[in-house]
Amino acid sequence: MLLEHWSQTLPSAVQSILRGGYLAVQTFFLLSGFVLAQSYASTRWNRHSLIRFAVARFARTYPAYLLSLVVIAWFAFEFALTPGRTLVQKAAVLGDYALLLQGWTGSLAAGWNTPAWSLSCEFFFYLCFPLLFLWLRGGRMGRTLLALGGSLVTPILLAHAGVPTNWKPIHHLSDFLAGIAAASIYNAIARSRFAPKWLGTALYLSALAGGAAFIVYPHVLDGTLMTLNTVLRPLNVALLIGLALGGGFLGRALSSDAAGYLGKASYSMYILHIPLLWWFSRYTFYRFGTAPPSWVGFLFIAIVIAASIGAFEFVETRSNQWIRDWAAARLHPAPNVLRAAA
Repeated sequence: MLLEHWSQTLPSAVQSILRGGYLAVQTFFLLSGFVLAQSYASTRWNRHSLIRFAVARFARTYPAYLLSLVVIAWFAFEFALTPGRTLVQKAAVLGDYALLLQGWTGSLAAGWNTPAWSLSCEFFFYLCFPLLFLWLRGGRMGRTLLALGGSLVTPILLAHAGVPTNWKPIHHLSDFLAGIAAASIYNAIARSRFAPKWLGTALYLSALAGGAAFIVYPHVLDGTLMTLNTVLRPLNVALLIGLALGGGFLGRALSSDAAGYLGKASYSMYILHIPLLWWFSRYTFYRFGTAPPSWVGFLFIAIVIAASIGAFEFVETRSNQWIRDWAAARLHPAPNVLRAAA
């Protein structure tokens, strides 16, 4: 929003790609399934491993989100005091934000952190992951291809069945499942002796080019059953597999230490940039009115990157470790605690 005037000076194709940035949320959902399938490939699921999985997911996700709630607390306080809604309506909005229910209720009217609806989806995916992963586990390519095909067809069926669009976790579960299937396909290719070295580069460059073409020319889908999200799903699968296989300039660049570190901090960036924008835009509106100069937008990007690195180092990492240690101490008490209990 701060770069709206600047973006209008760019070629129309570039403008379309910039405005389609929200479509990358699907890539994030696929990546989540892909990474979890790789990380828990050798896990033996039982009560203890399920508890550890739940703790790890909560520790990874909620602390940075809780920080975002602290950032927007003043605006939530103003909302609670503003007339126009009943006490029950205000409590519902505040409860949706605290309990991450926005993805189920569509409670985005306040707009303090609109991207947080995706976390509602992620927590639902975490509940489904052990069952989905166990069904696909073992490298059975038939099941993998069936799951991948189902992930392409199911969203179309849900839309035609009239499943409420507010139930975003249901609609986006196919993205997560496609990510798990992509991990299985990647492992099969990586183990193969016949996969050419250029395959990774060819896959991700083709996927990027195809995705950009559909975003720039979405009208080609008019009159079909396909939407942008539907047609981008297989392209995102190819993109993830290609980047995982590596190769080419982009593969090497994303494998660098700097890119890896920014990738670790990217979750904080994603979940904090809108709360920070509420404060920043209040200042820029006071200082520049409704049309701030372009350098203000680039300054905001720099501030968000710096803030996300700080949140990653001092909130995400430390709280993640503390929550895991706290849970581990209760799952596996120290010997002296056991002796005292005996």
